[in-house]
Amino acid sequence: MIGLNNESEVTAITGDDLFPFSDLTLARRLERAEALSNADFVEARARAFPDSGAQWIELSGVYAMYDGPASPVTQTFGLGISQPATGPRLDEIEEFFRSRGSEIFHEVCPLADPSAVALLNERGYEPIEFTSVLYRPISKDLRLGTSRNERIQVRLIHPGEQELWAETAARGWSEMSELEDFFKGLGQVSAKRTAALSFFGLLEGEAISTGALSISDGVALLAGASTVPEGRKQGAQLALLEGRLRYAAQQGCDIAMMGALPGSGSQRNAERNGFRIAYTRVKWHLPPASIHEIAQTV
Repeated sequence: MIGLNNESEVTAITGDDLFPFSDLTLARRLERAEALSNADFVEARARAFPDSGAQWIELSGVYAMYDGPASPVTQTFGLGISQPATGPRLDEIEEFFRSRGSEIFHEVCPLADPSAVALLNERGYEPIEFTSVLYRPISKDLRLGTSRNERIQVRLIHPGEQELWAETAARGWSEMSELEDFFKGLGQVSAKRTAALSFFGLLEGEAISTGALSISDGVALLAGASTVPEGRKQGAQLALLEGRLRYAAQQGCDIAMMGALPGSGSQRNAERNGFRIAYTRVKWHLPPASIHEIAQTV
């Protein structure tokens, strides 16, 4: 609970001193952790598939990733979070995507400098997607309050299991046909990653769920959550969540983060397990007509 005193100062009265405030300092940590995880994925794609053209750049704290024209990784993180956004810098970023025949997307934190949204509006960008960015403190003795299915075992994948991990993840996302191309070659890409760890949730020795973990500057980014249809509602993701959080804490992380669709089951499950919403991030897209108009003026 948060209270306001007569001087309009905000005072935390939760009694939980471990939870950092959702401010610009926290946002910079979270956004950089996600950007670096995506950059690691792009580098792995380039190593696994040298002809893919996968590449990333960093310009004034903005991370621009190209992972192929249809990949959800192809976008930017960090616009306006480290310093104000400027027209010349955005020109360079847009050219990075335009020269690769890619559409242009930016995920923008609401704590970014106001210049970012102003510039995107000026250029005709449109908001197309919202993501709840959730976080919680973690420690080595962490235990989630919800009871676990003891039949579910969690472990890191073994060498040579990358394809099985990718196939299991793809089965869990099979309802979303738009991700089919993304999952092709995912096993080979995962095998080349240097800053991410892949986990299995096993039921009686059979892989039924997957999860991934990236660590950067004490932040544990949770992603890759997937459960095969026949393995759902058995607590596999809860077990994976606790296993990854404990592993991350043992590696020195003090904060965990994840992204979820606002109001979704994933967000509710995260909140049930101690996560709070840090902020809601907006994904912006530059429509083709606006790309043409900008190109005419450059």
